[in-house]
Amino acid sequence: MINVVLLGPPGAGKGTQAKFLEETFGITPLSTGDMLRAEVAAGSTIGRKADAIMKAGQFVPDDMIVGIIAQRLDGDDCRSGIILDGFPRNLPQAEALDEMLKEKGLKLDRVLSIVVDDDAMVERITGRFSCAKCGAGYHDKFHRPKIDGVCDDCGGTEFVRRADDKAETVRARLEAYYECTKPMLDHYGKMGLVSSVDGMASIEEVSEQLKAAITKELNVD
Repeated sequence: MINVVLLGPPGAGKGTQAKFLEETFGITPLSTGDMLRAEVAAGSTIGRKADAIMKAGQFVPDDMIVGIIAQRLDGDDCRSGIILDGFPRNLPQAEALDEMLKEKGLKLDRVLSIVVDDDAMVERITGRFSCAKCGAGYHDKFHRPKIDGVCDDCGGTEFVRRADDKAETVRARLEAYYECTKPMLDHYGKMGLVSSVDGMASIEEVSEQLKAAITKELNVD
């Protein structure tokens, strides 16, 4: 069993890398957002409570999220291990997760931290735009349509940008991420669990760094 936490600021590509780790090591990605939505859709007791909290505009308490993760860990697809994406986000959540895993006789094997260059990340995110018709993604610098103003996939001529992809918004999100995660990384660092990788490398290179961090530390082939 391999249990890892995957950390990285918004836009660092955690979803892509979680999929890679799933396919490479046969471990299951667990997104707290997906799990919450699943509980709400199922109409479970914890789902109904979480739904009421979210509809009131409040954050779901840490103990409730840890409870959902605890239930999910009992699933057959988690027997080979898990990748936690989106949790923990801060030190109290990390400590709650540590306690829950201990109660189950489990432990974290690795905390994988995708490190980015802030200025380059702002450029990466603010340059994104997509076809309004089919959703195909583009970038001002790295991936422009072959013909300016015309979508490569569907020929659409209207494009949109996400409202929260503005530079000041991206920098605020990065600052919030660092403020929350630094104490948590210090916590896991003292436990010798943190492996940092260069998130500004290509997707394939980041994947190989993550794979190496797991295989080296855990002697997994």
